[in-house]
Amino acid sequence: MSTQPNNPLHGIKLAQIVEDLVEKFGWDELGDRIRINSFNTNPTIKSSLKFLRRTQWARDKVEALWVETCYTKVDD
Repeated sequence: MSTQPNNPLHGIKLAQIVEDLVEKFGWDELGDRIRINSFNTNPTIKSSLKFLRRTQWARDKVEALWVETCYTKVDD
C-alpha cells in the first residue's frame, strides 16, 4: 500500500470531514457556504453523507472547504 504524503485527505473519512465542518461552522453557516439541501433542510450527518457520496461536485466543495479551514499539516 503506497502512501500519499501530498494528499491532505488521505486517510480521512468523509464522515469525519462533515463532522469537523459542522463543529466548526454549524449547519446554518455550512449551508450558506455550500448551497446544498442536505445542509439547509433538516440537516443530518446521515443525509449529508448519502448526498455527498452520490454527488461529486458537492463532495469536491466540502473537501475543499475542509482542507482550507480544518486541515493542519503535520510535519514528520
